[in-house]
Amino acid sequence: MINYEGKVFRPVVNFPNGEVNAATRFQYSQAEDLLTASYSGGGIREGQMVGKVLPNGELEFFYQHMSDDGSLLSGRCHSRPEYMPDGRLRLHETWQWFTDGQSCGTSIVEEEAAS
Repeated sequence: MINYEGKVFRPVVNFPNGEVNAATRFQYSQAEDLLTASYSGGGIREGQMVGKVLPNGELEFFYQHMSDDGSLLSGRCHSRPEYMPDGRLRLHETWQWFTDGQSCGTSIVEEEAAS
């Protein structure tokens, strides 16, 4: 199982109906198969994720956040991991809003290099 504990991800590709951008940072935590994360930046005032790490390393989670404009949004996401040549993780995400007309999209987030 992939261990996501302490990893930080940033978006590199997002659909136009997505809320995050390159300035958003996701801080992941993991306890066994429980995944949690907080995120902010790039128009997101504060956000949280909670979900499950599947045995193959894929993620199923729910997310919710408040945008800088005060909007409250939530949805669900499935992420498929890929190891990049330098060993960092790239997550291919398919998501759907529960709010905002229940639109769908895809995005890619990449693990930031350790400093």
